[in-house]
Amino acid sequence: MTNTNTLFPRHDDDSEILIFQENSVFPLFVFASWGIWRAMATFAELVLSTSRCTCPCRSFTRKPIIRPPLSGLRLVGDTKPLFRSGLGRISVNRRFLTAVARAESDQLGDDDHSKNVEDKQKKASQLKKRVIFGIGIGLPVGCVVLAGGWVFTVALACSVFIGSREYFELVRSRGIAKGMTPPPRYVSRVCSVICALMPILTLYFGNIDILVTSAAFVVAIALLVQRGSPRFAQLSSTMFGLFYCGYLPSFWVKLRCGLAAPAFNTGIGRTWPILLGGQAHWTVGLVATLISFSGVIATDTFAFLGGKTFGRTPLTSISPKKTWEGTIVGLVGCIAITILLSKYLSWPQSLFSSVAFGFLNFFGSVFGDLTESMIKRDAGVKDSGSLIPGHGGILDRVDSYIFTGALAYSFIKTSLKLYGV
Repeated sequence: MTNTNTLFPRHDDDSEILIFQENSVFPLFVFASWGIWRAMATFAELVLSTSRCTCPCRSFTRKPIIRPPLSGLRLVGDTKPLFRSGLGRISVNRRFLTAVARAESDQLGDDDHSKNVEDKQKKASQLKKRVIFGIGIGLPVGCVVLAGGWVFTVALACSVFIGSREYFELVRSRGIAKGMTPPPRYVSRVCSVICALMPILTLYFGNIDILVTSAAFVVAIALLVQRGSPRFAQLSSTMFGLFYCGYLPSFWVKLRCGLAAPAFNTGIGRTWPILLGGQAHWTVGLVATLISFSGVIATDTFAFLGGKTFGRTPLTSISPKKTWEGTIVGLVGCIAITILLSKYLSWPQSLFSSVAFGFLNFFGSVFGDLTESMIKRDAGVKDSGSLIPGHGGILDRVDSYIFTGALAYSFIKTSLKLYGV
C-alpha cells in the first residue's frame, strides 16, 4: 500500500506544497529540482534588493528587505517574467528610471531644505551676534566721543595700534606675499608704534606733518640698509601703512578736539549738565563728529538693507556683494540722517551745506570700505582679524571711518569758515 506523505511542509515564503510518493524515485528528482529552484530564488532576491524594486514581488526568504520609502512614486514600464520554472514564476519590473529619479530628487530636496534651514539659523545667529556686539561697542564709543580730550585720543590711539598690526599682518599673508616681499617684522612693529603715537602727538602739537615726514624718512632708511636686497614693495607697503593706519585717523583728533568753537545754537547744549561741561562742552568739533559718525552708520545700514531688498547690479569686483542699488539707498539714507541731525543740532545752518557734508561722509565711508576690501581680497582672507565676534577685526569696523575724518575736517576748514559761531 502506498503511503502519501508530505515530505516538504508548506513554507510561508514559497506558497508551494510539494506532495509525492515515499517509495518512488521521483522524490530525488523533486529534491534536486527544489534545490535548483531555491538557488534561483536566492539569486533573484539579490537582484531585486540591489535594484530597489518596489513591485509586488513574492518574497523568497524570511529575512525582510529594507528599502527606502518611496511614497507617492509611480513605476513606469511593462512587467515581464524574469525567471521561469516548472514550479513557479518570478516577475519584476524592467524599468525603474522614473521611480529612482523621483526618489533621488526627493532625497536631494530634503537635503537642500535641511541645508537651507541650517544656513538661515547660522545667518540669524550671526546677525544676533553682530547686533549684540554692535550695541556693546557703540555705547562706549558714543561715551568716548562725548568725553573728548585725552579720553577720545587715547582710545583712538589704541584702536590705531591694533588696526596697524592687523594691516601689517595682512601684508605678510600668503596672498600678498606671493607677489611681493613684505617688510621685516621689526619694521612692522616700529611702524605700528609710530601710528599709535600720531593721534597723541596731534592732540599735543596740533600739526604733525613734520613729525610724520621725519618718521617716514627714518623707516625708509631702515628698509634700505637692511641685510639682503631691499625691495620697492617693502617701502611702498610700509609708507602706505603709515599713511593709512596712522596719519588719516589723526584727523579725527583735529575734528573732535581741534574745532573748539562753541555751537551756541545747539538746543541740547543749553540743558547739558554743568558737571559734564555745560553748554561750552558742545563745540563744533563735537557736533561735526557726531554727525559724521551717524552718517557712516547710516550709510552702512541703508546700503545693507537696500542691497538685500533691491540689489541687482554689482558695484565692483572688489566687493561682489555690494550693489549699485544698495549704494544709492545708502547715499539717500546718509544725506537724510545728516539733514535731520543738522536741523536738530542747528549745525550746519544751510541746507546745501548739510547735503554736501552728508555726501562727503558717504563718499569717505564707501571709499574706505572698498580700500580695505581690496587689501583683504589680495590677502585672500575674509576678515582682517578675529578680535570682535561677529564683526572680525578692528579694521573691519573702522575702515569706513579712516578717510571720513580727513574729508570732514577739510570740508569744515575750507568751506565753513564761519562754522557754527
